[in-house]
Formats: sequence, C-alpha cells, structure tokens
Amino acid sequence: MTQQTFVNRREKFWNEFEIAVRGDKKDLKTRAPWFPLGYRELTQDLNTARAHGFDPSIIERLNSLVLEGSQILYSRRSWSAKACADFVLRTFPRAVRSQWRSLGVSLLLFYGLGLFIAVLCVRYPHMVFQLAGQSLISSLEYMYYPGSEHFLRPRAVSSDADMFGYYIFNNISIAFRTFAGGILAGVGSLFILCFNAVFLGAATAHIINIGYGETFFPFVIGHASFELTAIVLSAQAGLLLGYSLFITKGLSLRAALKRAGKTALPIVAGAALMLVLAAAIEAFWSSRHELPLALRYGAGAAGWVFVIFYFALAGRERKPS
Repeated sequence: MTQQTFVNRREKFWNEFEIAVRGDKKDLKTRAPWFPLGYRELTQDLNTARAHGFDPSIIERLNSLVLEGSQILYSRRSWSAKACADFVLRTFPRAVRSQWRSLGVSLLLFYGLGLFIAVLCVRYPHMVFQLAGQSLISSLEYMYYPGSEHFLRPRAVSSDADMFGYYIFNNISIAFRTFAGGILAGVGSLFILCFNAVFLGAATAHIINIGYGETFFPFVIGHASFELTAIVLSAQAGLLLGYSLFITKGLSLRAALKRAGKTALPIVAGAALMLVLAAAIEAFWSSRHELPLALRYGAGAAGWVFVIFYFALAGRERKPS
C-alpha cells in the first residue's frame, strides 16, 4: 500500500473524527453510537501508518487524534443527578435482587441468629455476661438508663452534628470490614455478620431483662431498618467475593474475582448510602426523646415498610399490557 493511496482512502474519515473530537459537544453527542467504532478504526490506521513507515506528519496527526479520542472515550465521567437517581432507583435494587441466594443466606444468618440469641438470653440472663462482657454491659446500661441526662433534656444541634460524623465513621467502617472479609473465602464476612448478630441479640435481651426498653426501642427503631439492612447487604457482597474463589465458571481466579467485584460494587455503594442515611436519622431524629412515642414508632415502622417495598419493587420493568 502506497502512502498516497492510504491517505486518499482514509483522509475523509480522519476529518470527520477530528470534527467530532474538536468540534461542538452537541455534535459529539449525536455521534456517540459511532464514536467507539470510529476510534477503533483510527487506531488501526495509526498502526498501519507506523508499520509502513509513512510520513511522520501523518503519524503525528493520527497519534494526536487517537490521544484526544482516548481521553473522551475513557475519561471518568462525573456523576450527574440523573445518574445518581438511576443508581438509587434501578441499579442498586436490581443488583441486590439479582443475587438473591447470597441475600437469603445473609438475612437468615443475621436475623435468625440474632433472634435465637435474644430469646436464649431472655430465658437465661446470665448468658449475656458470657457473650458480651461486663464492661460492654455497663456501657450499654449507662447509654439507655432512663434517668440519664441525655434522656431528660434535648441535645444541642452541635452535638447532633458531632454524633452524625461519629455514626458515619462507625457504621461504614463496620460495613466495609464485613465486605472486605469476603476475600477470605467468605469466612470473614460470615464471622463479622454473625458476631454483630450475637452482640445485638444479647444486648437487646439484656435491655429487656433490666427494663430499659422504654428508652432503647424508641431510639433504635428509627434508623434500624436502614442500618441493619446495610450491614446484611455488605455481608451479601462479601459472600459474592468468597463464592468466586471457589466457583470460577471456567475463568481464571483473577477474572472471577473481577467479575464478582463488578457485581458486588453497586451493592456495597448502595449499602454505604443507606448507612449515611441511617447516621443522619440516628443523629437528628432518633435522639429526639421529647417526641411522642407513637410518632417515633410510626416513623420506624414506615422505614421498615419502605425498605421492604424498595428492594422488592424498585427498578422492575413494567410488562407490556
């Protein structure tokens, strides 16, 4: 192939590609379906020019267009409001539902084990001290003692903001440790999930046994639906990583982990958003002890109903009538 033949055959395409990358953004949007294929053709042209040793000016022009096209094609796009809404309304709930087996295992372990421990500790109160330890129990009793100052007077706004930051750090750190534990063949995620279930079950039982339920349940019910569900989802994502270590479906271990990570990432990101929401509710709503109990219980129940219907229905495609 001669240089002149090559240029005569491909220069029209190069001009079109140059207009796309250097022209109006609206024009680039109209060419969006064509652009990846055009970029591939341009890359092939650059390789052809280099292989045949064509004029350096041609190679330089093609190389410049390839670089500009690469920046457009592979640049990290900022999240728009539409993209965020699409993630919350479609991507996140669909990802959770698509992995219903790991979700079922996580739900059964967390709530089943937590309920079992709670019933056991209510029946045998001394078991709480064996599971939690004296220092944790003393701290728990102080937190929910009905005569404590933080129950007798409203908390300052600055204190609410401080606690909001603390809750975010604490909750998200637990969630990401639960997810990261999945790399240990899923055992780490299961251990952290079960540990939290045992602790919450034992703590709830002790609060019931000592009669502090009037301060404990109105406080936790407001944010529990989002916080507990997010922890379960973090374990679900961790189990997906662990599962990929054993079931590779013909892929290499690295490829299987990469595929599992792509599936788990929306679940972890969504769980983090839920934990931020839970932290906001816990800091600015759950601590409002002066509010009527009926209102606080009603809001907490509404939160559970919302979470259940959200994951059951959000993002589903309507079937044509």
